[in-house]
Amino acid sequence: MVITDFLERNARLYGSDTALVEVNPSEERDSAVTWREASLIAEAQPDAPYRRELSWRDFDRRANRFANFLLSRGVERGTKVGILLMNCLEWLPIYFGILKAGCIAVPLNFRYASDEISYCLDLADVEVLVFGPEFVSRLDPIQESLTRVKIRLFVGRNVPGYAEDCRRLMGFCSSSVPPIALSEDDDAAIYFSSGTTGFPKAILHRHKALVCSCMTEQHHHGQTKDDVFLCIPPLYHTGAKMHWFGSLISGSKAVLLRGVKPEWILRTITEEKCTIVWLLVPWAQDILDAIESGRVNLDHYLLDQWRLMHIGAQPVPPSLIKRWLKYFPHHKYDTNYGLSESIGPGCVHLGVDNIEKIGAIGKAGYLWQTRIIDEQGQDVAPGAIGELAVKGPGVMKCYYKNPEATAEILHGDWLWTGDMAREDEDGFIYLVDRKKDVIISGGENLYPVQIEDFLRRCGKIKDVAVIGLPDQRLGEIAAAIIELKDGVSCTEAEIQDFCRELPRYKRDVFTVGLNYLPLRDLVIKFDYSYRRIGGNKYNSEDTFGLTVAYSGWFGSK
Repeated sequence: MVITDFLERNARLYGSDTALVEVNPSEERDSAVTWREASLIAEAQPDAPYRRELSWRDFDRRANRFANFLLSRGVERGTKVGILLMNCLEWLPIYFGILKAGCIAVPLNFRYASDEISYCLDLADVEVLVFGPEFVSRLDPIQESLTRVKIRLFVGRNVPGYAEDCRRLMGFCSSSVPPIALSEDDDAAIYFSSGTTGFPKAILHRHKALVCSCMTEQHHHGQTKDDVFLCIPPLYHTGAKMHWFGSLISGSKAVLLRGVKPEWILRTITEEKCTIVWLLVPWAQDILDAIESGRVNLDHYLLDQWRLMHIGAQPVPPSLIKRWLKYFPHHKYDTNYGLSESIGPGCVHLGVDNIEKIGAIGKAGYLWQTRIIDEQGQDVAPGAIGELAVKGPGVMKCYYKNPEATAEILHGDWLWTGDMAREDEDGFIYLVDRKKDVIISGGENLYPVQIEDFLRRCGKIKDVAVIGLPDQRLGEIAAAIIELKDGVSCTEAEIQDFCRELPRYKRDVFTVGLNYLPLRDLVIKFDYSYRRIGGNKYNSEDTFGLTVAYSGWFGSK
C-alpha cells in the first residue's frame, strides 16, 4: 500500500464529503512588514475569499490532473518537483499529484531567502517548481541561474514571464488515475533539515515512511470520520502534514487556517466544529494570555466538541499544560516528538491517557522502537542520560547526496537523533537537550532544556531560550534570554531572587540589551552588551521595550 491509495479510497467512499477547508481571516495586512518579519503562518490576505472548500472527489481529481500534466510534459519517474507555496487549498492536491506521477515531492520552507531557495533547489536536483505570488520577489533575482528547473508553474494571478499558469494547464488534463504503479520502497519526498549548523540537508523518504506516518497518527489520536482537524502550521513541515495524515486515513475534514491570532483560532474552531487542534507552544501561550487578560471571552465561542489539543515541535513547559487544563479541563492532551529524519512527529509520544507524565515526551510511538545509548551505541544504565535512538518504518532512506552525514546518523536500522534524554522508572522518556547544545561549563555538562523548564516556572516569564556564551575561565557559560508576559515588569532583583532556588553554582544573572532582532532570531545573530548583577558592569544598553535577561551559570565558587 502507498499513501495515494488512501486518497483514491476516500474519493470512492466519501466523494461528496468535504476533505479540505481553507479559512482566510479578514484583516488588512501591514504593508510595511517584510516577508522575513511575517508570522510563521501566512496571515490574512484581503483579496482572498474568507472560506474555500474541496471535496474528496475533487481533491483526487485535481491530484490526477496535476500528475497527468507532468506526464504529458515528459516528466519522468523519479523527477524532483519543488513546492514553494503558502498554505492553501492547492497545496495538498499538488503534493499528491507529484506522488501519483511517480515523482518526488520537494516542499520548501516559505521563509527561505533567495540564496536558500537556490541552494535547496540545486541540492535536491529539482527540475519542476510550483510557486505562488508571495515568492516572486525572491525568485526574480535568481530565476536565470536556476538552469536545472525547466518547468516553472505559478499558482495565482499575474503570472510572471518566466512561469506558466498552473491552474490553466491543469484544466486541460485528464482527471483519470495516471498509469503509474507505485510501491512502498519507491522514493517519495525530500524534506529539508532545519539547517542549524549551516544550510539545510536534504532528507529522502520512501513511500513506506509516509504510510507509517498515517498509521502512527491515527493510532495515537483515534481520528474517526466525524473528527475535524484544525491545521495551522505550514504544510512544508513534516509535522503539519503528518498530523493531517490522520484525517486522510479516516476520511475526515481538515481546516487550513491562515493565521494564528487567538480570536481567529477560537472562531474557526467554533465555525468549523473542530475536534482536534495541533498548536505550537507560542500559540497556546497567546490563547491563555488572551483569556487571562480579558481580551478573549470563552463564552463567546462554541468549543464543547474540541476533544484533543496536542502540541509539539519544541519542548513543552509542564506549567503551560497545567495552566491550559485550568481553562479546558475536558481536553485530552498529547505531545509528540519526532524529526524530519523520522518523518516528523510520532516516533515518540506521550499518549492521551498519561497526563500525570506532563514534561515527558512519552514512549515509543506506534510502529516505533526507542533506545537511550552512549557514544559507542550501547544502552546506558536506567535513569542515566544518553542519546535517544529510534527505529521504525519512518526512518529516512538517507541524506540525499550526502553519504558522510548519513553515516553519522544512521547505524543499521537505528536513527541516532542527536537529542540527549533519560528514561524514568515507568519507561517514559524525558528530553534533556540537543547533543550539540550541551554547554560544558567548568567541566560540568549543563542542559539548556532543563534550565529553561526551571525558569518558565516564574509566573512573569512567557518564554525563555538558553544558549552558551564563551567564558575565559570556564570555557562556556549558559545564558537565558527571557521574554516577559505582556504588560508585566520584572526587575533584575526579582530574577536574581527567583534564581536562588537553583544551586549556588547556577545562580549568577545577567541583563542584556538587544538592538532590533525578534526573540525567535536571537540564536542566529544578535548584538548585545551585558553586565553582571551585583558585580562589575559591562556597558549595559537600552532594551528598546523588549525585556530580556541573561542568566549565567558558573562553576562553584
